[in-house]
Amino acid sequence: MTELQVRDLSFSYGDRPMFDGWSAAFGSGLTWLRGGNGSGKSTLLKLLAGALRPAAGQVAVEGVVQETQPMDYRRRVFWCGPGPVAFDHLSPQEYFAFIRGLYAGWDDAAMAHHIAGFGLAPHLHSPLRTLSTGTQRKTWLTAALCAGTPVTLLDEPLNALDAASLMHLRSSLARHASEGLRVWIVATHEALGEGIAIAGHIELAA
Repeated sequence: MTELQVRDLSFSYGDRPMFDGWSAAFGSGLTWLRGGNGSGKSTLLKLLAGALRPAAGQVAVEGVVQETQPMDYRRRVFWCGPGPVAFDHLSPQEYFAFIRGLYAGWDDAAMAHHIAGFGLAPHLHSPLRTLSTGTQRKTWLTAALCAGTPVTLLDEPLNALDAASLMHLRSSLARHASEGLRVWIVATHEALGEGIAIAGHIELAA
């Protein structure tokens, strides 16, 4: 059973505190992170991913501490944010090849499955910057679903997806949630859908 532990986390934007001594433990399965605009959902996921540095506190996965073992920590966590994909000069195929080299648990069979499920095949050789927001989103989500990391963080994953892609994503999340092998934290204001086993809820107040 994988666990992501957060102890006494503190972070502020200037003089605006977002988290002050915040602690939580995320076990295997899917945790639904909820809260209104400005509640800190995206900030929390960035802190857990290592994309933001906390002012105080400790974050650890499988005993690997983010602050003292940053590279080992990042190999255990995949974060899919709400914005554009980094390295957008790459094509999806090149992007997947790059990401594959970073994560030992990468699953090529899953990649083929998600490329088909998200309808990415016609776009595999086009630079990401030339693709629609939705297609870029599906590329990043495919990487998140294939990376095989102990922890996966998804920030508003349902945004900018067509109906078929939404169905595919919800089916994929349902499967991973039911397996209960890894930690999945999904921040979204939308309903995740029927049939997805929710291991826990966290509500952040604005």
